Amino acid sequence: MLLLEKETIIVYRLPWTWKCSKLLMKGIHAGLNAVAAVLAIISLVAVFDFHNGKNIPNMYSLHSWVGLIAVILYMLQLLLGVSVFLLPLAPLSLRALLMPIHVYSGLLIFGTVIATALMGVTEKLIFSVKNPAYNTLPPEGVFTNTLGLLILVFGALIFWIVTRPQWKRPKEPNSILLQPNGGAPEGVDGPTAVHFGNMDKSDSELNSEAAARKRNIALDETGQRSTM
Repeated sequence: MLLLEKETIIVYRLPWTWKCSKLLMKGIHAGLNAVAAVLAIISLVAVFDFHNGKNIPNMYSLHSWVGLIAVILYMLQLLLGVSVFLLPLAPLSLRALLMPIHVYSGLLIFGTVIATALMGVTEKLIFSVKNPAYNTLPPEGVFTNTLGLLILVFGALIFWIVTRPQWKRPKEPNSILLQPNGGAPEGVDGPTAVHFGNMDKSDSELNSEAAARKRNIALDETGQRSTM
C-alpha cells in the first residue's frame, strides 16, 4: 500500500507524464488508488483472521488504531476523488474548493501510513526477537531498524517532490484563455501575467514615442528652412 500510494501522489509530478492528457493521468491516479484500497482491505482481513486463529486480541495497540484510521481515511479519500474530480458531475467551484483539502488529505494519509509501518515493525521486533533480546541489538534488530530509517527517508523524499513548485504539472495549453475584460489569461500567473497585462500599455508608449520623433524631425526641418 505504501509503494502504491507513493505512485498515486507523485503521478502528476513526474516530468515524463506531463505530455499525457490530464484525463488519462486522472484515470491512472484513480486506478492506482483503487488497487491500493483493495490491497489494504485484503491486509486487514488477513490480520484479523491471523489474530483470531492464534487467539490474539484485536485492536489493542496504537499500531492497529492508527492503521485502521489510515485505511478509513484512504477509503473516504478515494470516494471523494472519484465522485468530485474524476466523474464530470461536480461543478468547478466545488472542485476548486475541495482541491486543497484533497491534496492535504493525501499527504496526511501518506504520513499516517509511514507512521503505521514504523510502529508495526517495532511491535513485531519486540514480540518476536527474544533470544537474543531486541535491546541487545541482534542482527535482526539492526536490519529492521535500518529498514525503518529507509522508509522514513523514502517518505521525506516524496514530501520533497510534492512540495517543490518546479515538480508541479504545467497548465494544459487549452486551459489558457483570455479573460473577457482584457485581463491576464487563465492559468498564467506571476511575471507572465504582468507581461500580458502590460502589452497594450507598451504598444501605446511605442506609438507615442514614434509620434514624438516625427514631430521633432518636422521642427528641425522647419528651423533649417527658416535659417536658409
